[in-house]
Amino acid sequence: MTLPTNLLHQIMDSSLTVEERVLLSCRIARDLEESGNYEAAREAMGDLWHGVSEPPCLEGLSQQSQAEVLMVTGSLTGWIGSVRQVQGAQEGAKNLLSKAISLFEVLKQTERAAEARSDLAYCYWREGAFDEARVILQEALAALADVNSDTKAVALLRSAIVEESARRYHEALRIHVTAAPLFEKSNNPALKGKFHHLFGFVLKKLAETDVHKDYVDRALIEYAAASFYFEEAGLQRYQACVENNLGFLFGIIGKFAEAHEHLDRAQMLFTGLKDNVHLAQVDDTRARVMLAEGRVVEAEKTARAAVRTLEQGDEQSLFAEALTTQGIALARLKHPEQAHATLERAVEVAERAGDLESAGNAAMVMVEELGTFLSNDDLKATVDRARELLADTQEFSTLKRLTACTSRVLSLVHDRPGLPHSVDWNNFSLKRAVLHYEAHFIKLALDAAGGVVTRAARLLGFN
Repeated sequence: MTLPTNLLHQIMDSSLTVEERVLLSCRIARDLEESGNYEAAREAMGDLWHGVSEPPCLEGLSQQSQAEVLMVTGSLTGWIGSVRQVQGAQEGAKNLLSKAISLFEVLKQTERAAEARSDLAYCYWREGAFDEARVILQEALAALADVNSDTKAVALLRSAIVEESARRYHEALRIHVTAAPLFEKSNNPALKGKFHHLFGFVLKKLAETDVHKDYVDRALIEYAAASFYFEEAGLQRYQACVENNLGFLFGIIGKFAEAHEHLDRAQMLFTGLKDNVHLAQVDDTRARVMLAEGRVVEAEKTARAAVRTLEQGDEQSLFAEALTTQGIALARLKHPEQAHATLERAVEVAERAGDLESAGNAAMVMVEELGTFLSNDDLKATVDRARELLADTQEFSTLKRLTACTSRVLSLVHDRPGLPHSVDWNNFSLKRAVLHYEAHFIKLALDAAGGVVTRAARLLGFN
């Protein structure tokens, strides 16, 4: 039994009516969920709900109580399914939350419906379906336009999480700057901690793509603030997330000993919480740090462990990221066939989930790490695929990498242009053959430059 005795006594108070007991159970479960104590939250629901694989008991309840139970059990199904890596849990959570939204709308409770929509969007986010999550959160925020509450703060925070996951870091940064006054007014230390934690995470990502001292220093400040509020709120799970992200940040700036110290603390905390998905994330982070250290054999082994865990659940975006890390390690170990197969899988997993940025990233990694191994046709197909997947990207760093990948393909193809194995010498013209290959490269450059001639000329080496 993980439910604190004092809460159990509140729920079992004989003076409460059935409706009062149901609503109290839901409120207590919601508070425990916010703290990351998902098992205690499930126990708080008592006989109303027996777990992820069971539907909640709604018989004899009013519409208000039904809506509350559906929202709580739907949200908990998403969280517990994520932690335990239960396949199909997110789909079950979405069904419960959709029913809750419908009931709240019948009851004309706009803010509660928006809160359930925010939970629904988070289920789509876990699956890597960022476009769907973004649309649902926009609907929730539109309903909360005239409200300044923690419900709105959570929806804004999740909007920033979606944009960060979609690698739209500057948009995530904009949301944080805009939402900061709302979080400052909140009396909820857990919510404040989550705000500072994600703010630090976004700055960490910006530092990763553009190692800038200001980003690193500000990220460290935000993580310190997050740790303060999480400690105040007693949120061990979130404190562990901070440790994981600090590990990655110290890895970026080359302080590897400090990086592993933070990752060790994260691993210890998540092990105690039996949180397999976050343990896999720590493994993925450690593998990236090891790659930066040049410890490639250990990096591949650690990334492989993350892949084994994440392939069992619904979190396809995280799974694709772990596959990409493993693919990089395999490429640097001079196992090109295995690396190519692993990165292809990463592209497919991310694309199927709707996470086009991760899919495009894995395709770019193929060019960056396996360029000399791939044939001309494979190189051209891969860079075209990356450009198609990243057609809507808004991140300058991604566009910069994509341009570099295109230039690399042009250089590699130029060095080995794929001449035919046999030639019809009776009709051969050297001038015509040269013009043919020049035309091919000019077409590639124009495609890469979006049809802008001056850009294409620069790609081809002309001033």
